[in-house]
Amino acid sequence: MLKKLFSLMLFFVVSQLSSQITGLVKDENGTPLPYVNIYTENGSTGTTTNEEGLYELKIKEQGNYTITFQFLGYKTRKKNIEFKGTPLKVDINLSPESTTLDEVSVNSGENPANRIIRKAIELRKNNSNKLESFTADFYSRGLWRIKNAPEKILGQDVGDLGGGLDSTRSGIVYLSETISKIAYQKPDDFKEKIIASKVSGDDNGFSLNSAQEAYFSFYENTLEINSEIISPIAEYAFNYYRYELEGTFFDDNGNMINKILVVPKRKKDRVFSGNIYIVEDLWQIYGVDLTTTGQAVQVPPIEELIFRQNYKYSEQNKLYIQISQSVDFSFKIFGFGGDGRFTAVYSNYDFSPEFDRNTFGPEILSFASEANKKDSLYWEEVRPVPLTTEEISDYVRKDSIQAVRDTKKYQDSVDAVNNKFGLTDIMFGYTYTNSWKDRSFSLSAPVSGVAFNTVQGWNIDLDVDYTQRTGEDQENYWKIYTNLNHGFSEDRFRLSGGFEKKFNNFSRPFLKIEGGSIIEQINNRKPISTILNDITTIFFERNYLKLYEKNYASIAYGQEILNGLRLLGELSWENRQPLINNNEHVFIDWDERTYTSNNPLEPANFGSLPFEEHSLAKLNLIANITFGQKYMSYPTGRYRMYDSKYPNLRLGLEKGFGGSDEKYNYNQLKAEINQTLKLGNKGEFRYLANGGIFSNAEKISLADYRHFDANQTRIGFGSYVGKFNLMPYYNFSTNQNYAELHAEHDFQGWILGKLPLINKLNFNLILGAHRLTTEARSPYSEYSFGIDNLGFGKYRFLRLDYVISEYNGARKGAFIFGLKL
Repeated sequence: MLKKLFSLMLFFVVSQLSSQITGLVKDENGTPLPYVNIYTENGSTGTTTNEEGLYELKIKEQGNYTITFQFLGYKTRKKNIEFKGTPLKVDINLSPESTTLDEVSVNSGENPANRIIRKAIELRKNNSNKLESFTADFYSRGLWRIKNAPEKILGQDVGDLGGGLDSTRSGIVYLSETISKIAYQKPDDFKEKIIASKVSGDDNGFSLNSAQEAYFSFYENTLEINSEIISPIAEYAFNYYRYELEGTFFDDNGNMINKILVVPKRKKDRVFSGNIYIVEDLWQIYGVDLTTTGQAVQVPPIEELIFRQNYKYSEQNKLYIQISQSVDFSFKIFGFGGDGRFTAVYSNYDFSPEFDRNTFGPEILSFASEANKKDSLYWEEVRPVPLTTEEISDYVRKDSIQAVRDTKKYQDSVDAVNNKFGLTDIMFGYTYTNSWKDRSFSLSAPVSGVAFNTVQGWNIDLDVDYTQRTGEDQENYWKIYTNLNHGFSEDRFRLSGGFEKKFNNFSRPFLKIEGGSIIEQINNRKPISTILNDITTIFFERNYLKLYEKNYASIAYGQEILNGLRLLGELSWENRQPLINNNEHVFIDWDERTYTSNNPLEPANFGSLPFEEHSLAKLNLIANITFGQKYMSYPTGRYRMYDSKYPNLRLGLEKGFGGSDEKYNYNQLKAEINQTLKLGNKGEFRYLANGGIFSNAEKISLADYRHFDANQTRIGFGSYVGKFNLMPYYNFSTNQNYAELHAEHDFQGWILGKLPLINKLNFNLILGAHRLTTEARSPYSEYSFGIDNLGFGKYRFLRLDYVISEYNGARKGAFIFGLKL
């Protein structure tokens, strides 16, 4: 306790000694004001107050300065000071801005706010384009608190989340800061180099904060915050908002600022509410104080997201430029909640940078050497926004906790408690961990491994694996694993296992060696899960799962060769044995139904086999190409960023050779392209197209046919792009050339959000189309009309579609009930 108190006192002393100009900003009633902008008159140095109203302004040179204090809703103040190189304390009181409507003339009864917004919309692109290129210094701080966290979720211990939770199950679970240099050039070139990174409770950690992900421009039509949220000055903003001019005031440059209230026409739309400040005559943004909700961004646990941006005038660009931003959020789900804030400060802009052809590239973020090794003195010297008492305490406390938790004694003691076997392990599985050596041993849950199908009857599946984590942050691993399966009706054990290793987190090379005996779906797309087949078989007498036995050995290797190009190769030998039903027990006897055979080609012929026993060697070569791929480089790995402007392409060669009979040998060339296009307020469009060419495949095994992601259960999962929700599992399987096209458009409120009463439900309209063409059959098509984001309150994980299929002139329709988790 004494050590912790001493560390806390040292933090405060260092803070005071290293500060240049410090102070407290309060309102006229003496209440501290958080996130007030403070900067020198030339704008070269700036900061903001923290949540307690405290600030630190770092000035390197002695001399006379004019310090500006700016805060939305308050009068801007300037203070002349003489800085002599020693700590200087300057406290300031700000008074509320007195807005007036006297300067506004109303013509022909028109709402004056509408005139201002129209001009801002008219010059929106022109003002945005003034920031053609620049460099700047960037500071960010992220904080996330949790309140009243449960001790367990679904039987699993939550723990104290890295020491963040106190005895009341509340506290800071994430606190991080970065100092970085950023560069930008229109239309979308961006680069950030993080000079310093600090994560509370992890002296080897790297912050997840980044300048690009913190950038939100209200000059754009929409802001991507999970959904596309409409800017109050979007070109179609009048379809979504009403505006009221609350008043005007003059800034320190003599420009008149219009304070405009933004009111959504429909609360459940993808919209903001609050205030936007527009500069008269220039029609530029002076500041924003806008709120959106979890319903709008379609993340129901989020309650509110509050965006505050402050700007100052740049004489060089004739433009008000952003100098700070804060994003506050709050959330609540499963009886607990929390809040947090992400803060960003921009300074030292250079609007005439000398970029060359090597300035920008696919790498958009990198870390300087030793970026996470900076000590507290360094941070006190460069941190533009002072820490609050709560944040200082969190750093000190978690540093002390980390020192203890990094010891072998502590890790062994925690493992001794966690490694005890409990009753819940029967349901969720058991893991034995050696934290000190970064290794674990896991056994899957016996209960969840129990299933039923008509081939094996009741059967049980057990997975056992041993994993060794490697690397500075345990980002790599190798593991040995095995699977034991036993079918009681066929009285058959099957054993398989393998070795897998991931070598690094940059090009992500991996090696996998497997072998043994397993039971597989004949449709290798695995369109029906084991648990779903259990339900349809036990309760509805529908045994959709069709199986065969595979005895095999395989080796696979994959690696990213170039940025955006990943290659995968797999070589295997397989012996395939057909299976028949061994269990005819019916749990619920449906008079008009009966089980089908395990031969999908002859469902009524219970003695028939889907194919003869045979052996085959297979080679699979796959190239995944992601066009325009950008990435963030961390010292321990590389993380890909996918640009929706470009599609993803997948090319493959599948070759069967060395068959026990020559007829089983074949070749297949295949290709797939997919893309997600974000269309602003009109939603999101996704498409997927693929096709394949077979050669020498006239008599190949059914296991090597091209099967499709079909569905006969009337239950859907996830996205439907790539799926046929009314197609029988095997009716269209082919060994001839094929092509399929899938498209789906999620309007995200663009249509239903405009319909009275319905718009209060916050549903999404989704339209889909799917088509398959093969040489052997007539084309098959599906069209769907769906409603997404169904549910109750915060729990919106349901979807309902009506799907129509067309084949050979026949048309069928059915509802599909969807689940999204």
